[in-house]
Amino acid sequence: MEIIALTFNGQKVTCPSGTSLLQAAEQNGIKIPTLCYHPDLKPHGACRVCLVEDEKTGRLMASCVTPAAQDMSILTDTPRVLNHRKNIVRLMMAEHPESCIVCSKGNRCELRKIAANLGVGESGLYPMPNYTPFEQLNPFITRDLSKCILCGKCIRADHELVVTGAIEYNHRGFHSRPATLYEKPLEDSICTFCGTCVSICPTGALSVKNTRYVGTPEKETNSICGFCGAGCSLTMGVGGEKIVEVNPSKRKISVNGATLCMRGHFANDFINSSDRLIRPMIRPLTETKDEDSNDSHIEILWEDAFDSIASRMSAIKREHGPQSIAFIGSSKCSNEENYLFQKIARGIFETPNVINGGYAFGQKLLSYIDEKTHGTCRVAPLADLEDADVIITLCSEPEQTVPVAGYHIKRAAKKGSTLIVVDPVKTDLVMLSSLWIRPIPSPPADISIAELISALAKELIKGNFQDQQFIDQHTLGFNPFNDSLTDLDPAKAAAHSNVSAESLSRAVELIKDKKIAFVMGADILHYPEGDQLVDAVLNLCFLTGSLGTKGAGIFIPLPENNIMGAMDMGMVPDLLPGRIKIESETDQGIDLGAFIESVEAGQIKAAYIMGENLSRALPQSLRVASALKNLEFMVVQDIVNNKTAQMADVILPGAAVYEKSGSFTNMEGRIQTFEPVVPPPGDAKADWEILAHIAKAMGHPEQYQTIGKIRQEIRRVVPMYQGLGNHHQDWIKNSNSNNPLSGGKTKFLFSPHRASGDRQAEGAYPFVARISSVRYHLGSGTRTSRSERIRVYARKGEIEISPADCRDLGLNGSGLVRVKSEFGTLEREFKQNNRLPGGHILIPMAVNNNDAMNLVGLTGNEQSDSYGWTLSRVSLEKI
Repeated sequence: MEIIALTFNGQKVTCPSGTSLLQAAEQNGIKIPTLCYHPDLKPHGACRVCLVEDEKTGRLMASCVTPAAQDMSILTDTPRVLNHRKNIVRLMMAEHPESCIVCSKGNRCELRKIAANLGVGESGLYPMPNYTPFEQLNPFITRDLSKCILCGKCIRADHELVVTGAIEYNHRGFHSRPATLYEKPLEDSICTFCGTCVSICPTGALSVKNTRYVGTPEKETNSICGFCGAGCSLTMGVGGEKIVEVNPSKRKISVNGATLCMRGHFANDFINSSDRLIRPMIRPLTETKDEDSNDSHIEILWEDAFDSIASRMSAIKREHGPQSIAFIGSSKCSNEENYLFQKIARGIFETPNVINGGYAFGQKLLSYIDEKTHGTCRVAPLADLEDADVIITLCSEPEQTVPVAGYHIKRAAKKGSTLIVVDPVKTDLVMLSSLWIRPIPSPPADISIAELISALAKELIKGNFQDQQFIDQHTLGFNPFNDSLTDLDPAKAAAHSNVSAESLSRAVELIKDKKIAFVMGADILHYPEGDQLVDAVLNLCFLTGSLGTKGAGIFIPLPENNIMGAMDMGMVPDLLPGRIKIESETDQGIDLGAFIESVEAGQIKAAYIMGENLSRALPQSLRVASALKNLEFMVVQDIVNNKTAQMADVILPGAAVYEKSGSFTNMEGRIQTFEPVVPPPGDAKADWEILAHIAKAMGHPEQYQTIGKIRQEIRRVVPMYQGLGNHHQDWIKNSNSNNPLSGGKTKFLFSPHRASGDRQAEGAYPFVARISSVRYHLGSGTRTSRSERIRVYARKGEIEISPADCRDLGLNGSGLVRVKSEFGTLEREFKQNNRLPGGHILIPMAVNNNDAMNLVGLTGNEQSDSYGWTLSRVSLEKI
């Protein structure tokens, strides 16, 4: 790129060609005020506050939209420039209400700052009041458009960053304003309440609706979001030792940039819940366990809690053996906490029964792909998606589970990347896709997507469109794989799923000679024949050489914040820290379903549960609760008094993510450290600190007085994390010496195609229910259900039914329906969803105490004929 030279106020500077004058000035520490500019948005030139003067021509130019040119001589603060800036600001102020004292933006208002710097205290012009009513019907955003300066940032952020298109300019001239289609309220529009417009607004026109605090926070601290697997970088405002405001951080490098989602922006008020645990408690030995009441628990000192845990669990180990104890960790806890937790389990109590809640929601898939690709996919920056040739999404709805991942995909499609959506449901991504492949097998949901992917592979080979150089250098088994496709008829595979042959041919045309980014749903391995589907995707990945190239590879939107980190720390039954495989199955632990079965069988006598609400998160909640009550001893370490905690023998109050130090590893493989924003309530402690005391009470010689001590040990034991704690963020190091792309001796291995088995519809359960995440809740909803804003938002979680099925069942308007499966029943209101095919229904999880999980089986999700925890065969009837 050509480097050009120019001067600002006589100072010679250089910059790449194509750089705007404003960017060139900022890069060289020269300040030019602006209101409509944002580095993540396209230059707009609306406010004109960034005017500068060309010394040679005397021309005034908006610096944000004027490209720098060789030998330019720019003046930024001449009397003429300052006079024009003052007049522009005075005109804005003449239309602006005089309400700075009570404005929520307060001292952070950019208009106010610029006016003060220019010495403009009053406009000196006739007032031009533009009265518009407050709009604050929803619990998230207050709109006071009398303060709008028409900078267009909110509209551009909506269109360019979030790619939703909920708002646009409406009317003209003096009456112009940002508005939704037909000027409907935000809550009746397609707005997702991500809050990006609020964070990016330079004035008080858009603000967070806050009933707890008004004005500028006392201080601001950076942190990392503790919800989904994106790991967004946050700036949290604090007032009175409470978090009162959340915005995207202004760090130059982050996964989210200037965006957030509804949860990250508005649901963090859960930490102020009245259900927070604040002191350790114990159940007297004479009291029985009851999940409906915690009146039997009494508060105790921390030392007494540690001694009780050490003595009771040691006694159970002596009497029944190490296998009788299980440690249930959490993909919501930090790397340091998960590492220490599994070390206590394996090293002190000598039990292999180590598991966390993320194992069924992406961890198993991560482990499977890591093994098949020899660690090649450990680092997958979401920003690379915006450079992708082709993106294929498979049964994934990142706009709901990991919205920031959805933003990256939508921005890529808008920039010109080919987007192919493979999903029976018409997701939001379909609107931007180049091709929507909608497999709707007959009978419904007998998943045959693997056949379609293999058919694509066969057609690519038939046209000689495979990357033969990559295949020859880095793979084995291509010829046997090709032979296994002999009996596969692409036309029949497409017809079986009601996909047209033209769609298959179109897909081949779109992907031939291209590198592909595959975005797969985190639960895809638990689908019927899910392993065949993943193998088919990997085969297509090897066939096209889509590994080791920017903008290609495999991306898995993980639904919780530290699923990858918990796995890396060994908080899974079959891996030690650093993803070291436990080869002997007899030395491996058990999964969550087997844990409940082992408790029921009396094989597991004690459990230590950290950060997981099993009685709400797992299927068949009554069965789970009944099993947990049968434990001889149960410790629950959590932040809120949930159903599982109410059955515990000892309750330990932990600190939420924003109340402690730690690190998370997001879905990209990005390791991010964080520090406390506010202190924990009452006597609650950071989870790592509690675990350090437990280890000490058990007589462990290693002492962990600081989190730095734990990180030091992780860096030594887990080479992938050798940079942990050295910087705010780092990336997983690929320590797998077998990586074929890094000189490893092994190669990627094609898996022979396996024909899908015929699965017939079950007469009693003709529908397939998809239990889906929703953007306003996370997981089972233990935390988000305690957010005051989410509660006020009051979405009912209606069961969504296709128009065709509504007609067949005689469902009109609204009302109640009953859904039954072989495992349970639920009743909810319904609504029609035009995006669904016949035979499929959607049931939002997390709402109504997460009763949707009663429709799926607790165990058996490892079997090839199982529907896992997110799909279920059901019947449907009107009530």
